[in-house]
Amino acid sequence: MLNSRHVIENSNIAFGTSGARGLVIDFKSEVCAAFAHAFIDVMADDFTFDTVALAIDNRPSSYAMAQACAQAIIAKGLKVVYFGVVPTPALANQSMQDKIPAIMVTGSHIPFDRNGLKFYRPDGEITKADELGILQRESAFRIALPLPVLNASSLAAENYMARYTSLFAADTLAGKRIGVYEHSSAGRDIYAKMLTQLGADVISIGRSDEFVPIDTEAVAEEDKEKARQWARKFKLDAIFSTDGDGDRPLVADEQGEWLRGDILGLLCAKAMSIDALAIPVSCNTAISKSCLFKHIELTKIGSPYVIEAFARLSDGYARIAGFEANGGFLLGSDVTFDGNTITALPTRDAVLPFLMVFASAVTAKVPMSHLLHELPQRYTHSDRIQNFATALSKNIIADALQDPITFVHSLGFSHDIKGIDTTDGLRITFSDDAVIHLRPSGNAPELRCYSESGSATDAATLVEYTLSHLKRLSL
Repeated sequence: MLNSRHVIENSNIAFGTSGARGLVIDFKSEVCAAFAHAFIDVMADDFTFDTVALAIDNRPSSYAMAQACAQAIIAKGLKVVYFGVVPTPALANQSMQDKIPAIMVTGSHIPFDRNGLKFYRPDGEITKADELGILQRESAFRIALPLPVLNASSLAAENYMARYTSLFAADTLAGKRIGVYEHSSAGRDIYAKMLTQLGADVISIGRSDEFVPIDTEAVAEEDKEKARQWARKFKLDAIFSTDGDGDRPLVADEQGEWLRGDILGLLCAKAMSIDALAIPVSCNTAISKSCLFKHIELTKIGSPYVIEAFARLSDGYARIAGFEANGGFLLGSDVTFDGNTITALPTRDAVLPFLMVFASAVTAKVPMSHLLHELPQRYTHSDRIQNFATALSKNIIADALQDPITFVHSLGFSHDIKGIDTTDGLRITFSDDAVIHLRPSGNAPELRCYSESGSATDAATLVEYTLSHLKRLSL
């Protein structure tokens, strides 16, 4: 018999900010099964269920990993419902409706040689306490071969589409041309159908047979130029895309300019008349400067921390939401919009912020870019150094905290320091209100850098300058 705790401890797989992530070669069948067994046992402590839901993204490794998880579910005497390739929020939405746990096989935006597992309770994302429980649980199990063949149900995809098509009138997007950048997104077979049902003329763009690791916080220059060309070529009113598992939006305006995720979230929250927000500390200060919300709570980076804040906010506010700098929007309460009620979905979602913001522009009869003009003009930027050891990132931040002035000068900046925030990593605010924020990725060996300034050029320069200096430390 194998022991889940021992298998996981020796697997090189660890929980990050958004599930368990690691190299594909380390996600052996027994490792996937160990996580599944431990997860089910932890869920059984608090919930009663006879079925576990499964879904995957389009990574080449995802189906085999799902098979190993399915074998573990069956070995527990439980039924498996497999929804195939669907966006993560589609799986979460269905499992919450059915009040059953769920496992999503996805590595989100990280490179194709990596993958991961996301876990959902019957009432939403697992907590940090659940993560600890999974790691500590000692579930005994065997691997039975051959692994089961999985036949996909379309129910999760259908209900996910209905969630949004029922929220708006069927002609809401009539006369509008929307480009859907499909690449290898898990939702690429859903989005065009959904937007067409709302009246849009949809142009499918950039479908790929190979996995494309789209990072919505650090959009590649190639993708920036592609969007501008597509907007001109197809005369588009907007472009919609997502990361690999469809929980982080990538949205461009009529000019093909990608919107920052937190600005998209701000506009979505405004359109929904949200009372209180929970957002990570890395988000744009335009959100607080806009004065659109009764309360804003700043959290560590990662959806579990945003969700954790919802419980506190629900005591004093009726309409609750959150979002991350990557644009993933979490609806923390049921919200009535235009006479229709949309139920809470406390996990990252890409479709809601796009539809809400674009529909707002359509209703106002203005291009989507015009919605930005009403906001405080604060610009953010982010990028990362890949293959940068997590230990080195942590050492850099620790040293910087010991002597922030010397650290800032070592980066080539002469700014005075106005404030330091250590909620998550190291966030330095300069005397001119410019910001640099460093943190190790929770999902991969990467050092992330976020910035904020009064101009887009300055924000990009801050990140470029900081990372160019820090990159030398890894050589």
